[in-house]
Amino acid sequence: MAEFTLPKNSKIMPGKKVDAAEKGAKRKKTFKIYRYDPDTGENPKLDEFTIDLDNCGPMILDAIIHIKNDVDSTLAFRRSCREGICGSCAMNIDGRNRLACLEPIAGHSGDIKITPLPHMPVVKDLVPDLTHVYAQYNSIEPWLKTDTQAPSRERLQSPEDANKLNGDDGRGPSACILCFCCSTSCPSYWWNAEKFLGPAILLNAWRWIADSRDEAAGERLDQLEDPFKLYRCHTIMNCTESCPKGLNPAKAIAEIKKLMVERKA
Repeated sequence: MAEFTLPKNSKIMPGKKVDAAEKGAKRKKTFKIYRYDPDTGENPKLDEFTIDLDNCGPMILDAIIHIKNDVDSTLAFRRSCREGICGSCAMNIDGRNRLACLEPIAGHSGDIKITPLPHMPVVKDLVPDLTHVYAQYNSIEPWLKTDTQAPSRERLQSPEDANKLNGDDGRGPSACILCFCCSTSCPSYWWNAEKFLGPAILLNAWRWIADSRDEAAGERLDQLEDPFKLYRCHTIMNCTESCPKGLNPAKAIAEIKKLMVERKA
């Protein structure tokens, strides 16, 4: 029988256990946090921090900030807006990609395990290396492209056309915050990240293809006409399930495929 195991230097080892809750604390919670420092040459570890929830806010990000500020200042992670707008604090929380600032601690029973976004290089601790995905984002040329003379004022758009981008409920493709929770939930992206653009980038590609003010839809479709860039999507739907903003990358990808078929008919 075949046996599969990670390389020795990739195995996550037990880390330190720190009980930072005061004696008699009634609301204790343990967070198991992935730790990795490439400068040490050591295997990644899973440190356990037990804290008093009365000393922090209600969200996962509040707990992580409390741990960094008051327990272990070496912990590395990204955060900015704390309002689900910037996408910086995307991470894997109890096996699901989420924004830490929008994820309530109360929604998790038992210990909470926190790791970086899966299947991405790690800079340190909970900080993934986004160099590759940003290069892919740049490849779709995410800006308005026109050939006609620019108007003296803004380019107008009908409410119906604007709604294609914004959505009836504010969950259209223009609401993407590039947190990459969807792409890093996608098995097809795990297997083909070098060639497949992934749901986050394709959602943004659709945002510009669907924009009535853009005049390069044909050119954009030509750039996506590739066995890997678009067609590695197998509609697994992990992307839509994992989006913390409630967007539907799978539908956007289907719309692009539909246009590909229509222009060949």
